[in-house]
Amino acid sequence: MKGIADEPQYSVSLLEGGTTLCDVIDNHIDEQTLSEKNAFFVADLGVIIRQHVRWRIHMAQIRPFYAVRCNSSPAVIEVLAALGCGFTCSNKSELELVQSHGIPAEDIIYSGVCKQVSQIKYAAKNGIDLLVCDNEAELRKISRCHPNAKLLLQVSTEASNPDDEMSMTFGCSLKDCRHLLESAKELGVQVVGVRSHISGSCDDDQVYVHAISDARCIFDMGEEIGFNMNILDIGGGFSGSETHLEVINSAVMSVVDLYFPSSCGVSIIAEPGSFFVSSAFTLAVSIISKEVVARDCKDQEHGELSPNEEPEFQYYMNEGVYGSFSSKLSESPIAAPSVHKNTSLDAPVFSSSLWGPSGDDLDQVVEHCLLPELNIGDWLVFAHAGAYSLGQPLFTSTDAPPVYYIISSRDWFEMQDTGVTHEATLKNFSLVPYFLNSCQTAAALSVPA
Repeated sequence: MKGIADEPQYSVSLLEGGTTLCDVIDNHIDEQTLSEKNAFFVADLGVIIRQHVRWRIHMAQIRPFYAVRCNSSPAVIEVLAALGCGFTCSNKSELELVQSHGIPAEDIIYSGVCKQVSQIKYAAKNGIDLLVCDNEAELRKISRCHPNAKLLLQVSTEASNPDDEMSMTFGCSLKDCRHLLESAKELGVQVVGVRSHISGSCDDDQVYVHAISDARCIFDMGEEIGFNMNILDIGGGFSGSETHLEVINSAVMSVVDLYFPSSCGVSIIAEPGSFFVSSAFTLAVSIISKEVVARDCKDQEHGELSPNEEPEFQYYMNEGVYGSFSSKLSESPIAAPSVHKNTSLDAPVFSSSLWGPSGDDLDQVVEHCLLPELNIGDWLVFAHAGAYSLGQPLFTSTDAPPVYYIISSRDWFEMQDTGVTHEATLKNFSLVPYFLNSCQTAAALSVPA
């Protein structure tokens, strides 16, 4: 196979001969048996490719603009760029990252709602014209620092679960839109579209329906004031489920056809983040300490044990909410992991909680799960670990866990068949074969990101 390398920044291990993700995890864990047992990610780039195929099947009329803040891993950026995605960046560092991969300025949206003046000027200097705005103070900053900007007016949407304490409303209200549009006209700033703020995993397809209906009203206001608006951004909120995507597509496309028929020339875009990366990354962590917080009764008679008669364990891991599980501080709970060791099917399981290494009361990763008794040095594996998990650790000097990238030969060849894997696009890839044998060291094949 022709190599793709031009001063590569990382390596991607090509899995052949039936080698699986589990084999790769096993191999990296075996390497660490006599060393420090550091946490690590394994990222299957083939999952991202397959998610993109699902998007094209179910959301063919909607171009994805990947939300970089969800996972800014360089391999993720490069693969999605090769697949033709646009990108939504919330700050200057994300803008620089995306531009370093050769993404054209017209394929980038600067989405930060509260932007620093210096970062607005950076966007102007680099030709990044699509900016999000939802208030007059921001509008005036943009008019001074980036007069050629093309604005997407961010509009608040009704929460799918109003009782959710973590649900926050962003964007201007529908009744405030006319004033903002009139102000933009006075300041000479273009407004080219509407962006709906839908974040997290939105299970209610009617949120999208209402958002598109509101957008139609704003488009009408804009046209009255004299704007030529041609972009509808329906936001994020897409889980990785194909069924969920089908439901949203069914609801969205019917109302899009009603309010924004193809003849009107409006481009429909969306901002999936977790959809692409969540299931592509797997995190392996080790147990560094344990504590028994309840003991069972030793003199019990045979029969059903009550919860208070069984041991309950607190396990401390080498990653916590101030590191790879930081999403726990603001997002949905972390799912229970699988145990990386051979246990019999009838092995007893115990009530357990999982904690990070800080000892802080907030550093609880999983409040309750059922696990067999674990020992220090045992490993846990968290699937669906790709969203909001790869940032720099908070309040700690430790390095983020390394990422080992893999792709199966089948996924690689299918990607080549799409005609998008050009050297100019994937210039940072160094593709190397991956072998599983007693002499092979996986670390030599995959450079941590």
